[in-house]
Amino acid sequence: MSETLGNTLSIAPGPTTSNQLPTEPVLLLALECARPGAGAVRIRLSQLAAVVIGRGAERSVVCEGGNATVKVPDKWMSSQHARIESSFGRWLLVDTDSKNGCAVDGHSTKRVVLTDGALIELGHTLFWYCEKFEIASDAPVVTEASPADLASAVSLVASWQADLRRVRQVAASEIPMLIEGESGVGKEVIARAIHTMSARKGAFVAVNCGALPEHLIESELFGHRRGAFSGAVADHEGLVRAADGGTLFLDEIGDLPAASQASLLRVLQEREVMPVGGTRAVPVDLRVVAATHRDLDDMVAAGGFRHDLFARLAGFRVEVPPLTERKADLGLLIGALFTKIFPATHPGFEVDAARALFRYPWPLNVRELEQALTTASVLAAGAAVAALHLPETVRSGRPPGAPKPVQLNDIDQKIRDELHAAMREHGGNISAVARVMQKDRKQIQRWVKRFGLDPNGYKS
Repeated sequence: MSETLGNTLSIAPGPTTSNQLPTEPVLLLALECARPGAGAVRIRLSQLAAVVIGRGAERSVVCEGGNATVKVPDKWMSSQHARIESSFGRWLLVDTDSKNGCAVDGHSTKRVVLTDGALIELGHTLFWYCEKFEIASDAPVVTEASPADLASAVSLVASWQADLRRVRQVAASEIPMLIEGESGVGKEVIARAIHTMSARKGAFVAVNCGALPEHLIESELFGHRRGAFSGAVADHEGLVRAADGGTLFLDEIGDLPAASQASLLRVLQEREVMPVGGTRAVPVDLRVVAATHRDLDDMVAAGGFRHDLFARLAGFRVEVPPLTERKADLGLLIGALFTKIFPATHPGFEVDAARALFRYPWPLNVRELEQALTTASVLAAGAAVAALHLPETVRSGRPPGAPKPVQLNDIDQKIRDELHAAMREHGGNISAVARVMQKDRKQIQRWVKRFGLDPNGYKS
């Protein structure tokens, strides 16, 4: 490749916010069906006159004379398969006499004007066209990323990439970090990446605060001495001490009961833990990373979460966007999960399955994607994954539990109308809508859920 993701990540030395990013058309080589782990490529179309795509012995992207030539080792692709070119401010896909033809959004075509969100099938390779993609103005023309890069907290989504750059800056410090986001977005993946980048020698210890029985929380977290209570037949060091010298990941911290919040606060303040039934506190060296899908700001305001504990946990806050806002990373996530779930010799995906994966909105995020691929690996039984191996919801593109209509008063109706107009104007891009409405992105997400709007439905 002419440019790499490493180059992209070094373009801005200081913190970057998504509100500062302009938009422009991009083309993504999203997924090779026969090589899901090959990674993705982002191409800035604004810097080019045309992109020529065809079969090659290996993947390559070469920029020369204002054009980019993309080669993919796809046996279903012709050596001169298609051309994507600029014409009067629009981008056109032109079939250059390919043997197996071209398809856009599942429909065969010889020549078509691309619209925002168009899914392009050339051979058994999927490309995605985005008309208004947020990207730094000095980003490379071509950026490559592999599924392995996800473990190092990187992204092809520029606004999320900017946040991750700040995560990497803070990771090597002792600053406590709070990871927020919907259920299933991969908060623990980010927490593990933070631990890896911190270079701390101790273990990464994950604790699901919502899964601990309330009467055993303090014993499990802080340990206990033998005989401290009925059933305590031996000393137990607890999860906090198990993370000594490493990282304690407190998942679903918003589910921690009030009494345990007070005990955890003492541990974080004093850097020592008192086992249940003990008489002497034990020093601990901890880096704490917490995560929640709850709105802790609202909980603190309502008295449901201690403000002093919140202050101790939220030294640095990062919100993981839902998968519907990270479509550019979908191919990377599919590749990473494919490598994790499927054997190395597996033949990959049929085009109909790959198309369904990219058209489904994934309301339950990465967790839902992983479950779908896990099921498909069993049903495919060694054959290429076809659409019939995927859940019915994914095949149909209709997620379960569609929002029900709500009765709105005049004020709410006005807000909904403004939100609907902004969502339509910006193709469902939450960050862009938040910018034009001058609201926090989390507020826009609350309104979207309340008014039953689907951001994916605004993508052309």
